[in-house]
Amino acid sequence: MENFKANGLPLLIGSLPMDNHEEATQLVLDHTPDIPLWIQLPIYREEGMIHQFLAGLPGFIEGNEKSVLDTSTPEFDEEFIAYFEDYLSVSESGADLGGSRFALSGTRGKGFFEFLKQVDEKETPFVALKGQVTGPITFGTAVKDEQGRDIFYNAQLKDAAIKKLAMNARWQAREFSKRGVVPIIFIDEPALAGFGTSAYITITKEDVTQSIEEIVQEIHAENGLAGVHVCANTEWDLLLGSNIDIISFDAYSFFDKFILYPEMIKAYLDLGKLLAWGIVPTDSAEVIAAQTTQGLVKRLHDQMDAVSNKTGIDKKTILSQAFITPSCGTGSLDLDAAKTVLKLTREVSAAFRQN
Repeated sequence: MENFKANGLPLLIGSLPMDNHEEATQLVLDHTPDIPLWIQLPIYREEGMIHQFLAGLPGFIEGNEKSVLDTSTPEFDEEFIAYFEDYLSVSESGADLGGSRFALSGTRGKGFFEFLKQVDEKETPFVALKGQVTGPITFGTAVKDEQGRDIFYNAQLKDAAIKKLAMNARWQAREFSKRGVVPIIFIDEPALAGFGTSAYITITKEDVTQSIEEIVQEIHAENGLAGVHVCANTEWDLLLGSNIDIISFDAYSFFDKFILYPEMIKAYLDLGKLLAWGIVPTDSAEVIAAQTTQGLVKRLHDQMDAVSNKTGIDKKTILSQAFITPSCGTGSLDLDAAKTVLKLTREVSAAFRQN
């Protein structure tokens, strides 16, 4: 970890508003040739950030249009036991993770396998390869049981879901490691923007950190870097004090909230950890169209100067531990706006590294 430097390289967040996996992957490789990622195309329901990771969980009924785990069926207890037997076989007995229920497959895995195909065809080396899983808080509060309750509040289903996400993250990291590069796996947690509000009043900080750390451990087991992406504001001390290697935040809209933790930011960066600065906005086509490369570079310089002034860390070090990213994924935008986000991310990174 301490030897890995981000050095202002561009990095993307996982979705695009396209329907062709080959073309989407090519677009990613064109804009982020050093650290590309496999892309999710949410136009396909199976690639939505919740549905993509449902298959294989006990109580999931294939073809169900809702994100539900049904514990009321006569088969559930048997399914639950079989699920944990499979988990133990891949986590402790060395069974093939790629052939297990924990890997992506079929229509849910098209983006991942197209990515591996194009990566394997490239002759130029990569700095790293990036993947992502949905975070346990987001997943556990979006998926329901048959009575409409969040599975995060059902100990059995919560545990099963976290293990599914954790082993999927490990599988992705292992596939990237096979290609001789550093795996970077992001845990996408948009629900953390609501942490501390009435909607999540019964979820504690310990719930959040323990759930995320279980996934982080599996990524680290494959010598990967684990990141958490939050596309709005949250209680940043949750992540700054965790074992996360990369914190991905919306620097365009919420830097003023993030900088409220200068002592923790200093301690975090002193460990050699990384920040992914989401300086390119993804709010709307109108906001995106109003941006210029020069304007975003200046905004980023001002923010890094503020971090340097408040923490005492020199700016060169801050840059060496920084990725340049969009503030969030682009799957909900129109394609022209999404392409502009990718172009700005590439240009801001290039201009910033030249300064």
